[in-house]
Amino acid sequence: GGRHHTSVREHRTAVDWAEEIKYMVDEMYPEAEKIILVMDNLNTHKPSSLYKAFNPEEARRIIKKLEIHYTPKHGSWLDIAEIELNVMTRQCLSRRISDIETLREELSAWESERNNSYALVNWQFRTSDARIKLASLYPKL
Repeated sequence: GGRHHTSVREHRTAVDWAEEIKYMVDEMYPEAEKIILVMDNLNTHKPSSLYKAFNPEEARRIIKKLEIHYTPKHGSWLDIAEIELNVMTRQCLSRRISDIETLREELSAWESERNNSYALVNWQFRTSDARIKLASLYPKL
């Protein structure tokens, strides 16, 4: 969507992930009928995490807005979010940051800059490329 959002948490638990997804659904894209997520296979990045954080009705409400796609286990380079994390690391996190509050401030400034410049990823990976790089995942035609 061309919008960046950073959030600094002390942990990355299932509940932390669920709270971020709820924020995305309710605050960032409240009018969206469907939000397509492309994510890695981290064990907390599952719909079941929403049930750990919220009552069943709320978890189901959030899940109904999502269409989730997982990158191959060894294909995080396919994930545009991973590309953005790499950009963020190079532009903002390539040094030691001494405390969590400074980290929040630095990432907030980076987020504002990326959003103000409407920074997008120029995704050039095509199906034909995937059939070569991920040949073992595609059926032989």
